[in-house]
Amino acid sequence: MSTRDDDILDFDFFDEEESVTWEDSGDEEPEPERRRGPRGPRPPRLRAPGNLTPLLRLVGLIALAILVVVLLVVWVQGCAADKKQTRYSNYMTEIGTIGAASAKLGDDLATLLTTPGLTQADLQTKLGGYVQLAEGQLQKANELHSPGPLHDANDGAIEALEFRVLGLKGLQTTFKNTANASDATTAGQDLSEQAQRLIASDVVWADRFQAVADAVMHNEGVEGIKAPPSQFVTTQDLATAKNLAAVWTRIQGASTGGTPTGLHGTGISYVKALPSGQLLSTTTQTTIKVTEQLAFEVGVLDTGDNQEVQIKVTLTIPKQPNNIVKTSTIPIIDAGEVKSVTFPIGTLVPFGEQLSVKVEVAPVKGETNLQNNSADYPVIFTL
Repeated sequence: MSTRDDDILDFDFFDEEESVTWEDSGDEEPEPERRRGPRGPRPPRLRAPGNLTPLLRLVGLIALAILVVVLLVVWVQGCAADKKQTRYSNYMTEIGTIGAASAKLGDDLATLLTTPGLTQADLQTKLGGYVQLAEGQLQKANELHSPGPLHDANDGAIEALEFRVLGLKGLQTTFKNTANASDATTAGQDLSEQAQRLIASDVVWADRFQAVADAVMHNEGVEGIKAPPSQFVTTQDLATAKNLAAVWTRIQGASTGGTPTGLHGTGISYVKALPSGQLLSTTTQTTIKVTEQLAFEVGVLDTGDNQEVQIKVTLTIPKQPNNIVKTSTIPIIDAGEVKSVTFPIGTLVPFGEQLSVKVEVAPVKGETNLQNNSADYPVIFTL
């Protein structure tokens, strides 16, 4: 091998400046080996602020998106809640209108049955019209679109209205079928069976409609809305066999065109101040303490042998410049029975004056003794 070949093969992987050998140093003394001490903690390396900006922007966009979603959900829920509230409110308004009309029909029936001089022909005509009205109310209830959860409650209202249609039809048919009968007791019993359907309708409306609807709305979170009432029978007097027998007898007598027979009459039984309960006297002055709850209760006695209807009662207290005048009507009263009416007065009375409270009971048809139909009660009002 030649010297040139040795020069070709003589190489190193390291740079000459980094690979110093003793041969290369010539006569120079070698530098002493440097000893490195232990390294201290490396200072933290900070990234340039520019690298953080995109991340912050991303976080801000995500937060904004979440806020928009939350607000959208709240808005949608609010709209849904308002829509639900409106649906329930509209339905209750519609069924309430039907219930109120039905209740008025019940009042009209009570007025009809207690109308003096009512004949069989007039009764049949009026009852026929009442049946048609009741059927129309039932149809309207069937056509209502109640909110889903109120389906059962709406069925309860419909059932109550069905009872009212059946009761009115039953009364119409029974009055017609007993027109030529002679037994008032049997007629009263037959009429009472039909009237029980009207009483049942009030129970069904209260239990199957009102109670169910209120419970549903509470569970659904519907606030501020109550299921409307509807009471068809306001007095039980027109549903008992005894009273309906008397009604039947009175109608039969009017239908034959005869004058009232037997003893007829009404009179004042008592007058007392409320809430104290003080009984007023016609001979001794009564001192009455006035409160906002002051009222007078007047008891009326049927002094005859017959049932009386539509008895008007009037109470008058002298006052300047205008007297205080209150009136009320007792729909029906049986022989020997005492019924009362109440007149709210409050603090409108004159104080410290000796005056008389006057009570008058209008005479009924056929009444001849009017001595106990009016009376004056000396009183003085104090604070």
